Amino acid sequence: MFHKTSFTTLIIGVFIVYVLHTCWVMYGIVYTKPCESPKSDSCISPFLTGKQRLQLSVYTAVRQNAEGGHTLILREEDFDLHSKFERQVNISLPKKTRNNGTLYAMVFVHQAGVSPWQDPRQVHQVTQLTTYMLPKPPEVSLIAGEEQQRPKEQKKSEQGAEKPVSHWRMRLTLNVVSEEFVFDRNALPADVHRYLRIYQHGKKMVYLPLLFVDELSNRVKDLMEINSTTKEVPLTISYDTISLGRLRFWIHMQDAVFSLQHFGFTEKDTDEIKAIFVDTNLYFLGLTFFVATFHLLFDFLAFKNDISFWKKKKSMVGMSSKAVLWRCFSTIVIFLYLLDEQTSLLVLIPAGIGSIIEVWKVKKAFKIQIQWRGVRPTFLFGKSDESERRTEEYDTLAMKYLSYLLYPLCISGAVYALVYVKYKSWYSWLINSLVNGVYAFGFLFMLPQLFVNYKLKSVAHLPWKAFMYKAFNTFIDDVFAFIITMPTSHRLACFRDDVVFLIYLYQRWLYPVDKSRVNEYGVSYDDKPKGKSHKD
Repeated sequence: MFHKTSFTTLIIGVFIVYVLHTCWVMYGIVYTKPCESPKSDSCISPFLTGKQRLQLSVYTAVRQNAEGGHTLILREEDFDLHSKFERQVNISLPKKTRNNGTLYAMVFVHQAGVSPWQDPRQVHQVTQLTTYMLPKPPEVSLIAGEEQQRPKEQKKSEQGAEKPVSHWRMRLTLNVVSEEFVFDRNALPADVHRYLRIYQHGKKMVYLPLLFVDELSNRVKDLMEINSTTKEVPLTISYDTISLGRLRFWIHMQDAVFSLQHFGFTEKDTDEIKAIFVDTNLYFLGLTFFVATFHLLFDFLAFKNDISFWKKKKSMVGMSSKAVLWRCFSTIVIFLYLLDEQTSLLVLIPAGIGSIIEVWKVKKAFKIQIQWRGVRPTFLFGKSDESERRTEEYDTLAMKYLSYLLYPLCISGAVYALVYVKYKSWYSWLINSLVNGVYAFGFLFMLPQLFVNYKLKSVAHLPWKAFMYKAFNTFIDDVFAFIITMPTSHRLACFRDDVVFLIYLYQRWLYPVDKSRVNEYGVSYDDKPKGKSHKD
C-alpha cells in the first residue's frame, strides 16, 4: 500500500524543511512590525525626531562601572548620526592592564554641552578593549640555528606559552540606528529590548538612540600582545549607521558567538565564524548560507554512499589501492597540519573524523585483519586473486611514472622552505612541507585510478553516487574560494580537483556501464538485490 521511502529521500526532505524554516526565522529577525497608528499610546517614538544636537564621548576604565577613575580618549562634539568616520587614537595603558589586566571602553551618546555623567538622557555601552589568548609561538630559521633567536620579551612569552596573556583589540566599531522607526509596545522584539532606553514625555513614550558596539569586527588579526613594557597602544574607532534589520541580525549572530565561547571555544575558534559575517555583505552572506547548506547536504550524502560502498566492497578489482593509501596519508597529514596551526575546532574535528574513515578504507582495501595476542597486535594481510593482481600491475605502473615527477618536486619544495621560510620547530617544517606537497601535487595521486580505468576500459567498479556528490561539492568549493578567506594553496586545490572530476565524467561517457552485465572478472555490479518470486 505504501511505497518504501529511501533514506536519501528522507534526508533531502528534512533538508528542504530545514531551509524553509531557516528562511522563515531569518525573515522574523530582519522584519519588525511598526506601530500602525503613531499617535496611539501604545507606540514608542524615536528621540531622533526632535533633531537634538548630540555628542559622542568614549572613555577608558579598568573596571566596568568606572570605579577607580576613567580617561577621555575621544570626543565628537558635533556628532552627526548620518556621517560615518574613523579616528586614530593612542591609548596609554594603566599599570594594571600591562600586568595581564583588563581595560574597558565606555561609549556615550548624549546631549551636546552636557557631561555624559550628568545627562539623564544619555545612552551608553561598555565593552572590553582586551581579551585573553595564548601567545603565538615564535618562528625561527632552522638553518641559522637557535643562536639567532628572539629578544627577551619573546623568550618570556615562549616560557609562559601555556598561560593566556592579555591582548589589545586595535579596533572599536560603533553603530547607531539612524532610521526613525516607531515601535509597537505590544510587539517589541526581545533582542532590541535590552538596547532600548525609554522615558515618558507627556503622554508619549520616547526611546533614546539605539547604540551598538560591533563585537564581531574584533578579529584575531587585529590583536596585539600586551606585556609589561607596552606603555602605549593604537586604537582605531570607526562609526557608521546601521539599519534596524541589520542590527537585529547582528545581535543574534553576536549572541551565537558568545554562546560558543561559553561552551569553551576560544577567540581563535570563533574567528572564522566572525570572518563570514564581517568580510562579506548581506547579499554574499545569504549566498554563503545557501551554499553552505547545500555543501552540508552533499557532504552527508557523499559520506553515506561512500561508507555504504566500502562496507559492501569485497574485491579491489578495478580500484587503485595506491590511491586509497595516498588519500589516507594526505588526510592524516592535513589533520596534523591543522593541529599544528591551532586551527578552529570547527575545522579540526571533521578533519579528524575523515582521517579515521580513510584508515578504515585502507584496512578494507588491503584486507587487513588485526589479531591481538595479549597487548601486542598482529596484522594479517589477505591474498589477492588473479583479477586483483592485474589491477595492481596497472596501479604500480602508474605510480612508477608519477614518482619521476612527484618526488623531485616535493623534495625541492621542502629544501626551499627550509632555507627561506621560518618555522616553530623541525616538526612544523616537516608537516608544512608534507601538506604543501599534498595541496600542490595531491591531485596527481588521483591519476592512477584514471590510468586503471583506461587500461580496463571500464568504470563500473567506482562508487559513482559518492563521486557525483563529491563533484557537486567540488564546484561548491569553487564558490567558497571566492567568498571565504583561505590560504592560496587551498584555493588552488579547489580548482585543480575540477579537472580530475571532468576527466572522470569523460571516462564515464566513454565507457558506458551496464551493471546487469557480468564483466570479464565474473562480477556483476547490479546494486538491486534479486527478490524471491512468490505467488499473489
